Amino acid sequence: MLIVLTTTPNADEAASLARGIVEAKLAACVQILPKMTSVYFWEGKVQSEPEHLLLIKTLEEKFDALSEFIRKTTATMCRRSLSGLRAVSMKR
Repeated sequence: MLIVLTTTPNADEAASLARGIVEAKLAACVQILPKMTSVYFWEGKVQSEPEHLLLIKTLEEKFDALSEFIRKTTATMCRRSLSGLRAVSMKR
């Protein structure tokens, strides 16, 4: 199992993305964490913006399709969401 992390700028986009991922059977479960503030370095200065973190529980063999789905679905979202896609293997 993989835990994939990505962010969205607001709750509506988080809910839409989570529902789409589960409906497409690219993950068994997507958890949406409440609003948080991310602080990061971008374009030569420190930025601060609200975000929602998605924890996506999927299988290794679905990672490529999931990544592509997120990239296509979030085309209008900011670049930090697209570049922020990460996976953590939960192998024992």
